[in-house]
Amino acid sequence: MKRTASAHWAGSGKEGKGHLSTESQVLQQTQYSFSSRFEEGIGTNPEELIAAAHAGCFTMKLSFVLQAAGFVATSLDTRATVTLENGAIPAIHLDCEAQVPGLDQDKFQEFAAEAKANCPVSKVLNAEISLSASLK
Repeated sequence: MKRTASAHWAGSGKEGKGHLSTESQVLQQTQYSFSSRFEEGIGTNPEELIAAAHAGCFTMKLSFVLQAAGFVATSLDTRATVTLENGAIPAIHLDCEAQVPGLDQDKFQEFAAEAKANCPVSKVLNAEISLSASLK
């Protein structure tokens, strides 16, 4: 399986503007710029998209890990925070809250750690990935 996305940019790094599109058309010429990346401008940015991808991938992987152990989550909510420093992404923090009937906290921590280590996005990133996971 392969998935594609494209980026277009015109102008300098600070004054230029661009847009991002995805094969699925979820993003269709979605704007991004210096201000949407480094300030509070309108549009998205690569770090936000990495955070969304990581949160989604981890959460789905955790669902599969739980299923393999005989559990089904009522809800899994994950927030990924990407840190950008000096032109690099040194760290990503995943914060997951879950409702899983019949599961104890220790076993949940084990399953969450397994999902963090083995989701495809975690495996591709060269960053320190931390995790806070709790059952509601």
